Amino acid sequence: MRFEAVTIKDIAKATNLSPSTVSRALRDSSEISEETKRVVLDYAEKLNYNPNPIAQSLKERRSRTIGVVVCEIANSFFSQTINGIESIAGNNGYNVIISQSRESYEKELLSLKYLTSRSVDGLIVTISTETKDTSFLQDLHRKGMPIVFFDRIVEEINTHKVIVDNFNGAYQATEHLIKSGCKKIALISNDPTLSIAKDRLAGYQSALVDYGISYQDSMVRYCEQGGMNATEINTAMDSLLSGKNKPDGIFTASDKITSHVLRNLHEKNIKIPEEISLVGFSNSEVTDLFDPSLTVVTQPAFEMGELATKLLLKLIESKRPVTEFETTTLSTKLIVRNSSNL
Repeated sequence: MRFEAVTIKDIAKATNLSPSTVSRALRDSSEISEETKRVVLDYAEKLNYNPNPIAQSLKERRSRTIGVVVCEIANSFFSQTINGIESIAGNNGYNVIISQSRESYEKELLSLKYLTSRSVDGLIVTISTETKDTSFLQDLHRKGMPIVFFDRIVEEINTHKVIVDNFNGAYQATEHLIKSGCKKIALISNDPTLSIAKDRLAGYQSALVDYGISYQDSMVRYCEQGGMNATEINTAMDSLLSGKNKPDGIFTASDKITSHVLRNLHEKNIKIPEEISLVGFSNSEVTDLFDPSLTVVTQPAFEMGELATKLLLKLIESKRPVTEFETTTLSTKLIVRNSSNL
């Protein structure tokens, strides 16, 4: 049997009132008596009536819906960010449609086309590792679609952006490994074209230089799928560990990469931190339960989601074109545990 939503006509029939009277009563119009309003609202609640969002959007020229595109919902960082987004959106009467690219440019593009076809009022986006062509996003922005980027941003688009201090987070992680006694520190990171990968590489390089350790390209590996594909992590680890310059410390620059590298070291029966120390970016809530407990750089994901949504709602609800934008940088936090402490 096909589901049919309750309409104003159904309430009108049940109360012997005209549809226009019911509509005005539901809008709390001063033209309708309090007794009539009470009757209408009682029936609306009894029949589980909800306003038709499509009809409302046509009338108000606003859907009160925002679209969110992330790389992977299961990733703890992005799930925490989504929680922050929904908390602000819900408190302001907006619904959220969430889509994931799974690090695919094609899926990201399909998601953006779907969301904009549903007349969302604005977008919160973090781009995939495969995204090299941002022309569709640039076209949306030129046409007036409010867009806020977070985490992985598009520099060419002049809009609000929310990021963390990736440089300092990577610097602190590398510095900690150096102070723990590591002299040959490898970096395993996302696709090098991503904004976060560039900043984390720069922080890693800067820490090495400051402590008198020469930077070597041979100690850096990039994973184009950002940890979505375990094979590329294993390949990176095999090449690092089979060379003459075997690392005594590894810095992993994303959540998925961190967990895969830890698993790979366990499978190879490499003792952590006795043989190799490990520090990684991760927002997993169970890194303290890993064996050994994991030293991590954490990001304020929930706060990023909150701030990105606040900035987007300002764009959506502004009565004048917005021409001044801000890039907000939040601080990371290094949490030291057993994977890097002898």
